[in-house]
Order: sequence, then C-alpha cells, then structure tokens
Amino acid sequence: MGAADTSAQSRKGTVRIALTKGRLEKKTLSLLKASGYDISELEAGSRKLIFTLPGTHVEIVLAKAADVITYVEHGVCDMGVVGKDTIMEKGGSFYEMVDLGFGKCRFALATKKGKDVYGGYKTPVIATKYPAVTKAYFTKKNMDVETIKIEGSVELAPLLELADAIVDIVETGSTLRENGLEVIEDVAPISARVIVNLASAKLKKAEIQKVIAELESGLAQD
Repeated sequence: MGAADTSAQSRKGTVRIALTKGRLEKKTLSLLKASGYDISELEAGSRKLIFTLPGTHVEIVLAKAADVITYVEHGVCDMGVVGKDTIMEKGGSFYEMVDLGFGKCRFALATKKGKDVYGGYKTPVIATKYPAVTKAYFTKKNMDVETIKIEGSVELAPLLELADAIVDIVETGSTLRENGLEVIEDVAPISARVIVNLASAKLKKAEIQKVIAELESGLAQD
C-alpha cells in the first residue's frame, strides 16, 4: 500500500480539499458558499491553516497553486481546486474531474508590435514563467526555441531585447498593450479545475462524488 493510500484511509469519512490562494481564492469560496457550505471562519481571515466546515466532514486547506497539486498527488488532500495553468506547467498523477469555468484567461504568445518572431535564421528566444508549457507548445509546432525562465514581469524581456517573444497568462491584454506588445497566437485556454487524488477517488468515491455534485449545484446557481 502506497503513502497516498495510507493517508487517504487515515482520514476515512473526511474529504480534505486544497484551495488555491490568490487569484482563484475569492471565486472558490463564493462557490463553496453557493453550494451550501458555511465558510464564515474562512471569510473572517483566520490564520489557521486547516479549516473544518461546520456540520460537514469537509476540511479546507489554503495553499499556493503548485502546492495544491503536490498535496493532492501525495494524498494528504483528497481534492484540490487549481488553475489549468498550474496543471499544464507542473503536471502530476491525479484525476482532473471538473472544469469550474471561472478564473478564465489564456496562455498566449506575445511580442513587440510589428516583430516577426518566426522570421530569420536564428532560433527564437522565448521568455516565460512557464517553460514546460512553452516547450510543449513549440514541440507541437515542430519548432526549436530557446526558453528563458523569468520570475517577475516577463513583458520586460522583449523590451530589453533579451527575448524575441513571451508566453504568459493574458486576461485583458492591457499590460501588454501598455508596453507596446501584442498577442500573436493563443496557446491554451485556462480556468479553474477540480482535481482528485488517485487513491481517494477509489477509497472515498461516494464522499467525493457528493462534494462534486454540491459544487456543480453551486455553479448552476451562480
């Protein structure tokens, strides 16, 4: 029996859900509320790290996006709500169960206005916070590119002539426009997804299906 199996069994009857802090947090909490859960303790801004929702066997853990996947993959959380961007970049072994439809944005390829990324003989240099997504996209196009990992404002890379283009998350495109950049290709759509631990999906099938059904009923009311 693996560590994930043991962890899932040790909390038999309890469904622990890891939620992504930040961009998706407010929408996910609103969904829990619309689904009939009492989230008053979470709304109160407590410093607690694990919350039990009153009158349920549901526990909530707030975590950074990449950690949501780690916790679900290792079975210390049964379920998670995380953006498709993190799933695409980090990968992992879990079931992707539901597209919640909020937190919508997209990965896009952008460059300085008027620049031909594919022109010339040299290998294009692409700056990004998401090297795995970028490499997968250009591999699908049968293109060789050099990727440079950027931690901060990726828009700076083409402005400083460090890169020919960027792959980044785009919502409205206003930051790009303000810096003289434009989207030339959409790479992939992004939204919030429900992921489930592989062992938990078997050991707690009924409990997890109940939570998913409640979340889907909350979506219908939204």
